[in-house]
Amino acid sequence: MYKIDKSSNSIKPLKKESFSSLGFRERDHLQEWIAKQPDVLGEEFLIIQKEFSGFDGTNERPDLLALDKQGALVIIENKLDDSGKDVTWQALKYASYCSSLSKANITKIYQQYLDETEPDINAEERISDFMGKDFEEIELNKGITQRIILIAAKFRKEVTSTVLWLINFKVRLQCFRATPFAMNEELFLNMEQIIPTQDAEDYMIGMAEKAQEDIESQTKLKHRDIVHQEFWTQLIQAMNTTQSTLYQKISPRPVNWIGAGSGVGGVHFRFVVNQKNGRVELHIERGDKAENEFIFDQLLLKKEEIETAFGDSLKWERLDKNQACRINAEIDGNLLERDQWQEMINSMTDAMCRLEGAIKEPLAKLANRSRT
Repeated sequence: MYKIDKSSNSIKPLKKESFSSLGFRERDHLQEWIAKQPDVLGEEFLIIQKEFSGFDGTNERPDLLALDKQGALVIIENKLDDSGKDVTWQALKYASYCSSLSKANITKIYQQYLDETEPDINAEERISDFMGKDFEEIELNKGITQRIILIAAKFRKEVTSTVLWLINFKVRLQCFRATPFAMNEELFLNMEQIIPTQDAEDYMIGMAEKAQEDIESQTKLKHRDIVHQEFWTQLIQAMNTTQSTLYQKISPRPVNWIGAGSGVGGVHFRFVVNQKNGRVELHIERGDKAENEFIFDQLLLKKEEIETAFGDSLKWERLDKNQACRINAEIDGNLLERDQWQEMINSMTDAMCRLEGAIKEPLAKLANRSRT
């Protein structure tokens, strides 16, 4: 690895180091780096537990447990400078233990982790936001979809040979080589996927998915994404025929909600839809929970005025255990029943226009006020 020196139009080599020579440890350092920045592994993961000790009859603990965007459990094992010869067997045991975890188990495990790291955050809400779907629609850890990621600076041949053999049997395994580098006082980390190679990964994972017993379920989820995309396409078109300009620059997405800015940072006008109903809402989620509650409470003081302008009652949800607050109105309808779409779209666009008209002015007045 080289550092580019623009001033001299040259490159300078970085010095390859070992984790041990730099004083780094597996649990205190590499594990923490990945927990804080899981996308270093090339995709989005939601870390749900560290050093999980909840397997009955054993004291063994996987380093990290995570969820991927498809709801699969991911076992992440870190081994610093040397993989050792038994890491594959160890990870396979963890994957087998995890295969029995239900959606309720996973949510409980994640809630325990959040209670220690981010008190007052709700696991269901966080999983729903990560997956981009209503929690009831999400399926977690179905069948034999578990994945294993191994991380080390050096992998022994016993490990790489076993990993490649297991991949042939559609076990979802990846190996990442973690290498520290130094230049003077600066330290760098290179994370490189070595098995399977990046070019072959899509093909190999595609083959693995075909072998899963829950392929029907995966197809169902994919179909639902397509349905979401089609529904939002029609709703945005309808919304843009109204006087509101909220959604003129918003594109449809294959998730269960779409949002548009309100003019106040971190506060959005959202449409939400699922199999139970549709919803229009003001979603308040700034970086600071106290700020969210301040905005909500100030608007709540004007509840009667806002609901009169809206023309109906609204649901006021402070959500004290969560980061966000919201004010919403529910619309009858089932996303999966296409014959209900037109009525849902008409009702949701009408409700959004009324919500915007009722709440935008009092919200704008708050924008220049600071929380006390």
